[in-house]
Order: sequence, then C-alpha cells, then structure tokens
Amino acid sequence: MGMIQALRGTRDILPEEVAYWQWMEAIARDRLNRAAFREIRTPIFEQTDLFERGIGEATDVVGKEMYTFVDRGDRSITLRPENTAGVVRAYIEHSLFAQGGVQRLWYCGPMFRYERPQAGRQRQFHQLGAEVFGSRDPRADAEVIAVAIDLLQTLGLKTLRLSVNSVGTLSDRQHYRSALVDYFTQYQDELDADSRDRLARNPLRILDSKDERTQTISQAAPSILDYLADDSKHHFEQVQQYLNDLGIVHTIDPRLVRGLDYYTHTAFEVISDDLGAQSTVCGGGRYDGLVAQLGGQDTAAVGWAMGLERLMILLQGLHSTPATDLDFYLVSKGDRAEPQALKLAHQLRQLGFSVELDLSGSAFGKQLKRADRSGAIACLVLGDAEADQQQVNLKWLKTGTQESIAQSDIPTLADSWRQEVGRQGGRVKAEDEAR
Repeated sequence: MGMIQALRGTRDILPEEVAYWQWMEAIARDRLNRAAFREIRTPIFEQTDLFERGIGEATDVVGKEMYTFVDRGDRSITLRPENTAGVVRAYIEHSLFAQGGVQRLWYCGPMFRYERPQAGRQRQFHQLGAEVFGSRDPRADAEVIAVAIDLLQTLGLKTLRLSVNSVGTLSDRQHYRSALVDYFTQYQDELDADSRDRLARNPLRILDSKDERTQTISQAAPSILDYLADDSKHHFEQVQQYLNDLGIVHTIDPRLVRGLDYYTHTAFEVISDDLGAQSTVCGGGRYDGLVAQLGGQDTAAVGWAMGLERLMILLQGLHSTPATDLDFYLVSKGDRAEPQALKLAHQLRQLGFSVELDLSGSAFGKQLKRADRSGAIACLVLGDAEADQQQVNLKWLKTGTQESIAQSDIPTLADSWRQEVGRQGGRVKAEDEAR
C-alpha cells in the first residue's frame, strides 16, 4: 500500500515552525490581556443554519466554500469557516450579556474553507480574532483597530497600511443597492460569471470581486459614502477622528465591503508590505445586527480576525527562529551513570529548569555534539566515574566555563543557576520566577 499523505489544502506544522506559532501566540495573548480581552473557545463545527443566517447565503463562503455534511443524527453540520458567528452563538446561549457592561472576547483556532490552496491560504487555516459586544460608541471601533495594529507592530511588522470604510446600516445599503444594480447592469455582459450572479442577489459583493475586468468596472461605481444617512456619516467621522487622535494613519476606501454580510458601519483592513507584495493580514468591522439576527437581544458589536498562515509567512521572513526554551542538555554514558542521569533530569525539571536527556546511548563525543546543536545554555555530563562519586560535570556552552558539582549541592545551587541561565539568554520555567 502507498504512503498516506495529508489531504490537499492541509499541512503539518512541524516542531521548528511551531516555535514561531508559540512565540506569536504568546505575544497575542499578552497584548489582548492588556486590553482586557478574555479568551473564548468554541466548537469547530456548528449547525449549518448558524453560518447561513449569520454570514449570508449569498456570500461565497456559504455558497461555495463551506465543509457541510449530514451527521448520523441526520443533522446538517458545518466545519466553521469563520468564528464570529460561533462566538455570537455562545454569547447568546450562555447569556454573557447578563454580566452587564461591555464584553471583550478573543479566540484562536482552526477554520475550514474549500478554496484553491496557495501560499498562506489553506483549506484548514487558523484565525486569531477579537470581538467587543455591548458598545455602539465609535471609540470601540477605534480601540479594536488600535489593538490589532499594536499586536502586529509588536510582532515586528512595520509597513502597515490601514484602509477603512463605512457600509452604513441596512437601510443605507438598500438605497445603495439600487444604485449599484443600475450601474452594473450597463456592464452586465462584461462582468465575470460570479458577479453577474451577484447582481441579482447581492450586488455589494461585486465590489469584492478579484476579476480584473470587474475590478476596472467597479472603479467608477457609485460610492456607498454618498448613500449614508446622517447618523452613519457621524459615526464614521468620529471613528476617523479617534484614529487620528491615536496617531493611526488610515485611508478611506469606498469599495472596501469585506466578504461577509453581517457588517454594518465600520469596515477595515490592515495590509502589510513587509515582504514586497501586499498582503491583507487583518480584517474586520462592526456588526451591530448579528446578535439579534441569530436570536439574541439587540446588541452592538465590533471585531476583527487575522489569518495566521499569511501572518506566519511574514514573520518567518522578518525573524530568525525564536530562541530555544532549553536550559540544560544532559549527557550520560555507563551502566551506573545512565540511571542517575534520568533521576537528575527529573530533579532539575522539578526545580524549574527545562532539560533534554540524551537517550541515545552514543559515545560521549556524539552526545556532546548534539548538546552543542541543541541550543541549550549548559551541558551536564555524567559518566560512571562521576556517578560513583555522586558528582556531575557542568559546562556553560556559550562561555566554555566548566566545573564539577556534587549532586547533593544542586538544590542549593538552583537559584544561582537560574540567574546565570537568564544572563545567557535562557527561559527558566521556575515557578518563583513566573510569580
């Protein structure tokens, strides 16, 4: 039988690359915690109706890209193509609104869309997202944008561009929809097939087309900004003013509509030019009607999501592999030394150090070469002679300093070792340092 491989559009994230993911996730958690966001974890599959009602049946996501199947209970189930709808469902189901005030939630996990795989776009992909429920204040729009920009800049992205637009209210869009239909009908025969279909069902989606001819036609299409009611205009003006107050440079893009139907008022995208070709790394906006649409109370909401595969390509182009977490590499050889080395590794881990025990049984020379390649801060060497004397040899790999240590002294030496590991760039996991 042939070798079984990962399905097309999925990929394994191997240990070296996982270091980037863990580094990115740690920074994201820190920045979101600073902004008082709390993590929520929702199931990766939901009732299909959640996405059809929430995202919109006329969208490409629902119409073409969802992984939908009938389960053994004869229910239509869909692997989540995005997570805002799932977070809203959880917000309603668990009455998070009853806690009062504004709820700030964030998530990170896999999503699923049946798309043509390409660099940074997989059929199983990962998103980091943040949602704010319970505030119609334009400051909430500016705050979530500021948190996203802060996170991306902390990760090292420098050439970021923010595009913003207002898609108004449902009433605003109904007036705008008529103007779009009148405009695009003139060019109906020149539009791509998808856009011709959208003309009858959801003409705003035409502005999101990737077809070059359709994009050219869209350049002269009516602007939604000319169809906003006074309240919508005022909201958008305030968002822009708050962004200015925060020193966040932005441009207005009247054709920015995002790909999902639940957006209202503010829509935005953050684009990076850090690797030359532009890449959208974050997108979001306000969705004041979605909670009520899915059966909850009338609740204002705003948020964003980042595609992590695309972000990871950028980070790997900007940063070397994140530093190892390994403090000690433990080398041993001999019938009496090897059992002691196992106990010694366990003792050091309990003292808060990260330790790799070489289990190869190779000659000392080969083990020491692996120690040098491991990225550890120090190497501990234990042979039968040291085992008989209850000692161990310690070598600081960066400085080359060596000393012989009595194994019984290790607990009392732990504090000074922590300080030395810290000075040499290690990440000791000692509980007292974590506190």
